[in-house]
Amino acid sequence: MKFATVEHRGSPAAVIAVTDTEAAVLPAGFTDIESIARVSDEERLSAVHEALWAGERLQVSGLAWLPPVLRPGKILCVALNNSANPDRIMSGPDTPAMFVKPSSSLVGHGRAIRLRKEDGRVHPEPELAVVIGRTGADIAQDEALSHVFGYTVLNDITAPGLRNEDTFHYRAIHPDPGAADGVRFVESWVSYPARYKGADTFAPLGPWVVTADDVADPHALRITCSHDGRLITDDNTANLRFGVAEVISFASRYLTLEQGDVIGMGTALRRSGAGGAVQNLDLNRLGGLVEITVDGIGALANHVEWR
Repeated sequence: MKFATVEHRGSPAAVIAVTDTEAAVLPAGFTDIESIARVSDEERLSAVHEALWAGERLQVSGLAWLPPVLRPGKILCVALNNSANPDRIMSGPDTPAMFVKPSSSLVGHGRAIRLRKEDGRVHPEPELAVVIGRTGADIAQDEALSHVFGYTVLNDITAPGLRNEDTFHYRAIHPDPGAADGVRFVESWVSYPARYKGADTFAPLGPWVVTADDVADPHALRITCSHDGRLITDDNTANLRFGVAEVISFASRYLTLEQGDVIGMGTALRRSGAGGAVQNLDLNRLGGLVEITVDGIGALANHVEWR
């Protein structure tokens, strides 16, 4: 099944795909994907049956898309999680490294990515995203996929210019029992991602969420990124360094995963035959339309506007 969240009659409403061109509105009370995920299987199937047989029908071409999950507790993203990265990583962890985007950074399909000229270079990052359907902590890896409600598309917008502004080069204080004052100073660098990863509109998401039972293998999906129709990235989720179950299990050791949470699985990096690199696609200079596709899940498109 394919679900989405749209603006309908001035309010958010959940819809289910009937055909490629038509969607049906779910009963009142189902306002986004999280509201669908939190009910029992029986309640969900009853709502789907009611929508398909008696729900209002809408043309997909006329939908006003909202983020599938309106206010997830967290948007958890996995850094450098692609097999193209190991040759570039000089040092790093052997486990998933994660950061969090705020829910205020979300924007739906067809909506604008809004930038300021002073943001500097800004580029897209095409990703498969997981929507959590069952809350859990300390989840065993062999149980992890049972916590997935479905899959969608994420554009992890990134502003390296803002990252540079928010990076400290400093002397960190470390304990040193052998030193006279008990400390030693270690040259360090640290960046804080609130602005360069979490600014408003820096997390386009959607449009559809495809339920887990309709995705045979989340690690066998072609993923592309195009700019104004030119193919930049042509990759496959088979190239994820850490798979979905491993990420869910590891993350849940530290952060309780709740219904409606979104996990961005990491940037697809393999260049298309036309060349280029997604990190060099400066949206603040070029503007235009960014489209990300994940086979079997959908196409997420957003244009650039300036504030």
